[in-house]
Amino acid sequence: MAPAPPLGFGTKLAYGFGAAAYGVKDNGFSYFLLLFYAQVIGLDARLVGLALTIALVLDALSDPVVATWSDNLRSRFGRRHPFMLASAIPFAATYFLLWNPPEGASQPSLFWWLLILAIFIRTSVTFYEIPSTALAPELVSGYDERSGLLAWRYYFGWTVGNMMTVVTFAIIFPAMATPEVPNGQFNRESYTIYAAMASVLVVLAILVSTLGTWRRIPHLKAPPPPRPLSLWRILGEIFETLADRSFFALFAATFFGAIATGLASSLAFFLYTYFWRFSSGQIAILTLGVFASAMIGGIVAPIVSRRWGKKQGALTIGLIAILGAPFPMILRLLGILPEASWAFWFVAIFTAVDVGFIICFQILATAMMADLVEQAELKTGRRSEGIFFAATSFLRKLVTGLGITGASFLLAAAGLETGASPESVPATVSNRLALLYVPTILALWLAMIAAIRFYRIDRAGHEANLAALAQRQAAQ
Repeated sequence: MAPAPPLGFGTKLAYGFGAAAYGVKDNGFSYFLLLFYAQVIGLDARLVGLALTIALVLDALSDPVVATWSDNLRSRFGRRHPFMLASAIPFAATYFLLWNPPEGASQPSLFWWLLILAIFIRTSVTFYEIPSTALAPELVSGYDERSGLLAWRYYFGWTVGNMMTVVTFAIIFPAMATPEVPNGQFNRESYTIYAAMASVLVVLAILVSTLGTWRRIPHLKAPPPPRPLSLWRILGEIFETLADRSFFALFAATFFGAIATGLASSLAFFLYTYFWRFSSGQIAILTLGVFASAMIGGIVAPIVSRRWGKKQGALTIGLIAILGAPFPMILRLLGILPEASWAFWFVAIFTAVDVGFIICFQILATAMMADLVEQAELKTGRRSEGIFFAATSFLRKLVTGLGITGASFLLAAAGLETGASPESVPATVSNRLALLYVPTILALWLAMIAAIRFYRIDRAGHEANLAALAQRQAAQ
């Protein structure tokens, strides 16, 4: 096979824009879904939680199935693009239907509507996201090139997902306020508009990414040789592929990082509201800061990769981000950061930069996972990009709920009552919540950083793997 031409700038943008589909879905599930079904539609919140939990578990189980299928697919259109293209319409259609349940339906009917559609949506996302992520190591093999390509993916995933959330809060909800429903957030019609816009954006992102990388299909890696695949053989091959110290380092880091992410995201609005006493307008400004954060992370990650290498860069940037995240809270607890108007802007700017470093860390960690592909190929003779990314995705989905559960325990330990207004909560309670949160989140993040120290592949090791594979191919 002739060497592949360099990846063009347009192809990089197209590939990265595909992450917008996941960003839109993830923000919708995180910010709107529970509120919509529990408060707007009237489904018991416990049934909403049960439906989403069941869907999440089944989705996690589908990750290794789709990854194995994609890694071994033999098709004239490559191993990844058929899955990506086939997911577009089911993903968008089920996402639209999710936000338009039948009016007047009973509680059991609404539960099954939510459960079935959540399963279909998450499965459609898996059919797109796993092959799409696995495509990155195939598109570029260079040590620094991978960091640059994945920077675009994270930039669009964070930016477009956040943009849809901001548009919904700032435009759709206010526009749908009526005398009967003064707050558009509780108007069912708001979510129909949101769903239509989000579904169109999902289809657009998937098609742009799939068709924008289509011309690279002749240059992508071939699947392993045909062989009978029983369940035990598949499991054996998965274990053989993943049995690597560097993979287990990233796997352990994912475990602690996913718990920390669930904890931090669950308590973010509680801390903004009760500890910082920010208004809804100020919280909206903090949300807008994510646009700057995505830009910071996308710019810094390739620079750090070139200058320090991925592992050292991830350790350094990660440590800065981790220690920086609770820093404003520590200053407030110590009485150094006063309750003045300028303190909000200090927190807003500090948070935007810190989240940017977190995004940079995520980019470098994903690029480190991509570099395991060639090392596994040398050992097994198979290209198994999908398995690597599915394994961490599987773990992340299963354990993020532990962080959410941990958040509920911290709220209970702090003594914060359900439904309490910020004015009614004494400073002793909000301070207690911060005092519980800071050491807990730091312990989880630091455990994640400690795990990454056991990762072994550096620039020289990756280039040696590429050279060994080239020599093997030349000898065939």
